[in-house]
Amino acid sequence: MKRSIVAALAVLFCTFSATAQGWPTTPVRIIVPFAAGATPDVVARLIAEYLHDKLLQPFIVENKPGASGNTGTDAVAKASPDGSTIGVSIGGPLAINSLLFNKLPYDPRKDLGLITMLVTQPSALAVNASLGVNSAGELVDLIKRNPGRYSFGSIGTGSLSQLAMAAIALKSGTQLVHVPFSSSPQAMTALIRNDVQMVCLPAISVVPQLGSGAIKLLAVSTAERSALLPGIPTLKEAGIDVEADAWMGLIAPAGTPDGMVESMRSLVTEAITSRTIREKLTAQLMEPIPDTPADFRARIDADIARWTPVIEAAGIKID
Repeated sequence: MKRSIVAALAVLFCTFSATAQGWPTTPVRIIVPFAAGATPDVVARLIAEYLHDKLLQPFIVENKPGASGNTGTDAVAKASPDGSTIGVSIGGPLAINSLLFNKLPYDPRKDLGLITMLVTQPSALAVNASLGVNSAGELVDLIKRNPGRYSFGSIGTGSLSQLAMAAIALKSGTQLVHVPFSSSPQAMTALIRNDVQMVCLPAISVVPQLGSGAIKLLAVSTAERSALLPGIPTLKEAGIDVEADAWMGLIAPAGTPDGMVESMRSLVTEAITSRTIREKLTAQLMEPIPDTPADFRARIDADIARWTPVIEAAGIKID
């Protein structure tokens, strides 16, 4: 009899523990530190729709742009660690901005919990066709012969699009002129007009413009050829040791219970690898890359190590 009671209590305890650590138990805010329509916003809304349909629980995407993504990421850091607030952020607010800003309103290592990487997208090196080069190697030869003569467009100071081109110049031992814009479409318009001669932007910004004949796509900046653009060589194939893929990941406030984090990771992994979402990501030239919190941390640490010498050499600072 006693054994039966003990067994029953054990089952109840385990059930209670699983429920307490389960997720979600309340409506969930997904904070995006960029404006509506930005790539992180698109991914967040795909996840929110999938989880709402699966769990019959409200998932509300909330855009909090500002300060190169710091504002919205700080909102996640300062939220209650009870599973009611998560965020979709990128390499800037989670890694690179700690090198660009004298002080952040949050400590990326101490104030945030990492759940899983979400997606990656290749950056694409493109040039104005009038430049007369047909490969990344030819481009490097040209800019080395003419230091400071050519300009590149980016989507802002400290952005991955600036860092990638600064790294190419650094590895090539030459100089380029930086012209920042507020968005990828503006930078692409400048490239097509030859106001700037080259860019390294998310591939989804470049590929749709290739039909005009005004630009050429020379390389992608991923470690290996992208499965979405298999015919395009990498920078490393041209002897340029630069890697700059644009990734995003799912975060929570530090202190969110481990069991809850695992529930989040499992459900969101299911979402981004589902056939429906994979097809939508492919259309945006993005690939799902779910992983563990430890792998996520390793990616952040690798980005900090990769970009520190580039930022120091180029003297890039925001604040």
